[in-house]
Amino acid sequence: MIRFVYNLFWPIGLLFFLPGYLLKMVRRGGYRKKFGQRLGIYDRDLRARLSRSNEKGSTWLHAVSVGEVMIALKLVQQLRTLEPDVHCVLTTTTTTGFALANKNALRRIEVMYTPLDFWPVMRRAFSVIRPTRIVLVEAEIWPNLAAEAHARRIPLVLVNARLSPRSERRFRQFQFLVAPTFRLLDLVCVQEPEDVDRWHRLGVERSRIKYTGSIKYDPADFDYTAEAQGPGGVVATSPGYVLPVLSLERPVLFGGSTHRGEEEILTRAFLNLRQKFPSLCLFIAPRHVERVQQIRAQLEALSLDVRVASRVAGDNETKADCVLLDRTGELQRWYSIATVVFIGKSLTAHGGQNPVEPILAGKPVIFGPHMENFATLARTLVSKNGAIQVSDIDSLERAVDNLLRDSETRQRLVQSAREVLNQHRGATARAAALIADLRSGRKAAKE
Repeated sequence: MIRFVYNLFWPIGLLFFLPGYLLKMVRRGGYRKKFGQRLGIYDRDLRARLSRSNEKGSTWLHAVSVGEVMIALKLVQQLRTLEPDVHCVLTTTTTTGFALANKNALRRIEVMYTPLDFWPVMRRAFSVIRPTRIVLVEAEIWPNLAAEAHARRIPLVLVNARLSPRSERRFRQFQFLVAPTFRLLDLVCVQEPEDVDRWHRLGVERSRIKYTGSIKYDPADFDYTAEAQGPGGVVATSPGYVLPVLSLERPVLFGGSTHRGEEEILTRAFLNLRQKFPSLCLFIAPRHVERVQQIRAQLEALSLDVRVASRVAGDNETKADCVLLDRTGELQRWYSIATVVFIGKSLTAHGGQNPVEPILAGKPVIFGPHMENFATLARTLVSKNGAIQVSDIDSLERAVDNLLRDSETRQRLVQSAREVLNQHRGATARAAALIADLRSGRKAAKE
């Protein structure tokens, strides 16, 4: 009955949210490419490729955007150590996630846009993809997708599941609506031990909830010895990719995944700090790259020499005051250039961004009071002296000042932070092993 009402009102809800949805897509660009896939419309070549690959069946992974796509790709690599011939379909919602997935996808991964969760669209997607199991990343559980998987006896898995106390309270207010969908999950791999009880209270059988740790925080596949060197000339590499060398014999304050308002705060702190550290350089990677030109205009109005990373890539020397990163999916590789990293969406906005990538790159991190999306990790990092939490521009400036002056303090922060992340070592392998244990037609995770 609940699903009937959901589908009945779904078109009305789509019309209500459509203007804002389309506006966001236009602003971020690239929305026209393969737009039909969102409606369950697939071209002949794609259907032919999927038909050939589906002889042995496909694993369908769904990841919303950039962060979830990186988790999905990490998980696929581990799955292939257990199932070398596994073929995957990776669907993503955003254009940035789609671009990143296409750029980094391994062979035998078909990258597609996520179909809208309207029953005729979803049924069409199932008939084309024909998955033998479905893996959802972090928080994306849609009623029609879950119901269709259940009806077809396709195992449905949620990996890296996150559920904050606030989210649990919100879900419990509407438990009669969400519990029927949550009960269709065959396996839930949670990030923290306390998440087991939270998911159980929302209707998931306890036997189907497994504590694996966080795939996002898992440092198992990161080689600390392969880190790029510090700000005195950086080369960051990955398969098929080499960052340009920027000869920066100067300290770098790096703002990662910043949101509106945080660039201004960082710049004000930077201008004050440069009176003490004349060679200091500011790097900013906005969370949404479509804001780069707007940010550049704001900073140039302060008489700063601002460069865009893609245009200085060939320079061996740069004396810019500030460099803006204008490409999606490259942030992790750029962290090696930093001396101190500020984590965005934690001062002027709520939620916070992922602090793990700069830690793995060997950089001390600072974040604001709003780290709700990474609350447990943020609390642990602060309590274990693995990160510094600030409340405003003054405390931010003081923290950066202290770190720029004291390399030993920077090293201690990084070492403590890595010890925190080691609690999640092996999370990817544990999740992959549980997924590999699922077989098409089984409706419960093996104990």
